[in-house]
Amino acid sequence: MSSSVERRSNPTAWAAFWVALAGLVLMPIPLFIGLILGGALSVIAAVLAVIGLLKGLARNGKGIGPVVFAAIFIALTWGGISIGGGTVW
Repeated sequence: MSSSVERRSNPTAWAAFWVALAGLVLMPIPLFIGLILGGALSVIAAVLAVIGLLKGLARNGKGIGPVVFAAIFIALTWGGISIGGGTVW
């Protein structure tokens, strides 16, 4: 095995995935708690997803799978917030 083993994972992409998933799960909490928690986590996940995408594309597309799922979770969170998620159900 070579001493310069290239890592296949993208830690920033995985961080975006988990933060976006947490935002999606916390978004339905009523009384604006979910709006603040889910919205803030989805914004953080969006920033991490862009960074993870750029890192993945710099390595010829390796490790961008979690970024795709993070983007889906972010879109679902923002869609849920736009129809009233996190306010009063």
